Order: sequence, then C-alpha cells, then structure tokens
Amino acid sequence: MDLSSINPVVLIASLMVAATPILLAAIGELVVEKSGVLNLGVEGMMIVGAVSGFAIAVTTQNPYLGMLAAIVAGALVALIFAALTQLLMANQVASGLALTLFGLGFSALVGQNYVGIVPPRTPKLDFGPLTDLPVVGRIVFGHDILVYISLLIVAATWFWLNKTQGGRVLRAVGENHDSAHALGYKVTRVRILAIMFGGACAGLGGAYLSLVRVPSWTEGMTAGAGWIALALVVFASWRPWRVLAGAYLFGGIMVLQLNLQAAGFRIPVEYLSMSPYLITIVVLVIMSSSRGRRSMAAPGSLGRSFHAAG
Repeated sequence: MDLSSINPVVLIASLMVAATPILLAAIGELVVEKSGVLNLGVEGMMIVGAVSGFAIAVTTQNPYLGMLAAIVAGALVALIFAALTQLLMANQVASGLALTLFGLGFSALVGQNYVGIVPPRTPKLDFGPLTDLPVVGRIVFGHDILVYISLLIVAATWFWLNKTQGGRVLRAVGENHDSAHALGYKVTRVRILAIMFGGACAGLGGAYLSLVRVPSWTEGMTAGAGWIALALVVFASWRPWRVLAGAYLFGGIMVLQLNLQAAGFRIPVEYLSMSPYLITIVVLVIMSSSRGRRSMAAPGSLGRSFHAAG
C-alpha cells in the first residue's frame, strides 16, 4: 500500500466535482421540503435530467444546451408530481416512489441509443494566472462552471429563505399551511413552484453526472445519488450551508475510497465501495437520536396534504 500516491490537493478538487450532482439535487429538495412537501422522486428526476441533457448535448454538440434541457426536463417531471400531490391530492410517498420508477424506466428507453457515445466536452473556466497558483489554483480555480453555479445556488437559497419576503412565505407554508392559507398566501401555488425548482436542480445534477463527472450514458448511472440527496437534507437539518458540508463530506468519502483502492489498500473493494452509503446511514441514525431530533428544523407540515377550507 502506497499512500504517498494520494495527492491531497487533487483529492479536495476531485471531491468538489464528485459532490456537485448530489449538492444540486439536495439543495433543490431542501426548498421542496421547506414548503412542506416530501418528494421521494429525486432519483427519478436526476436520471431523466441525465439522459435528457446527454441526448440534447450530443445532438447539438453543445453541453450548455444539454444542461438547459436537463433543467427543463427535471422541472417537467416534477410538475407531474406536483399535479398528482397538490391538485389530485395523491399520497406524496407513493407518488414520489412512482416518479422514481418512471424516471428509471423512461431514461432506459430513451438512453438505449446513446450508449457508447462520448458527449461534447464541458470546458473548465479560465481564470488566467489564478489557475496557476499553488494549491489554491487547483482547488478553487480549476473547475467547470457548474461547480461554481452550485455554490451560488446554495448561497442564493440561504439568502432567499432567510432574508426575503418570498422565502418567509415559503417557510410559513411549510410550517403551517392552514395558518398560511388563512393569511391569504397561495399555498398550492407556492408548493408547485417549489417542487418545480427542486426538479430543475435535480435535473441539472443528473446532467452534471452524464456530461461532466462521468461523460457518458449508462443505464441507472445515478446509482442512488437521489436517495443520498434526500438523506443529506435530513443530515443538514434543512439548512442550506449544512447541505453543502454534507455533500462535500459524501463526495470526499467517495473520492477517498477510490484513491485507497488505487493505492492498494488491503480491504475488499466491495467494502470500500459501500463506505459512502454506510457512513450516510450512520449519520442519519445519529441525527435521528433524541438529541439529534432536538437540533433538527423539519417543517411542521412536512408531508401533509393541503386542503383549502371553504
């Protein structure tokens, strides 16, 4: 085993890339759950975004058009969930699971013609001399545009939820939709818009997987990333900056286990591969303890359907 082959600078830079799709999906789901809705279809929206973005990018030879297509596709799939749960009052858990199954099946059907095709390259941003700075240049200035967009989305989400009237309305709807309705807020409209935002972020996260992180299309390539994103929202206690920390923690574990395999670490590869998911489960168990529950900030009406009175 040769641990000297593991470069800490490259490791940190790589974990930012590995964490980006999960971060995008998780911050979108955080907004959805802040509105009082539980959407378990994140995996389905991510895989639809992955195949849609890949197909459009390959067709147009433009990765940015592919990312835009993924945003639209994710939002449209989320709109199906919104129609079922907010207009037809279907069960949120069942609808979310159905959405995931639909996404996996739809992506397998659409993606069968794109297996083995290489998408157009997504270039890294050019920061000039800053890119050549020792350590900092590789970690901070050596990424593609979506890494920075994901960070901006986290900052903008925190600001919007805590510093704007719209964010306060969303939180009020999530905490007590009956009281919000009595105050004149359009609960259903707020929730539908939040669900579509979550779908757009999940779709973009899926496109990042197929166009940047693993530039190819493989059936089921999200491999549970949507479920990890759901777990991260709980781990983060529904706080944006904690979502960022949790996503980077998971990304770091994922990249580290790959580096340990390459360094010849004498543990069966199956154990190393399952380590990111195992650690996520451990974190969720800790957060679900009595002390953990007291520190959480789950919206009061999370998962409850809204029935307008009168």
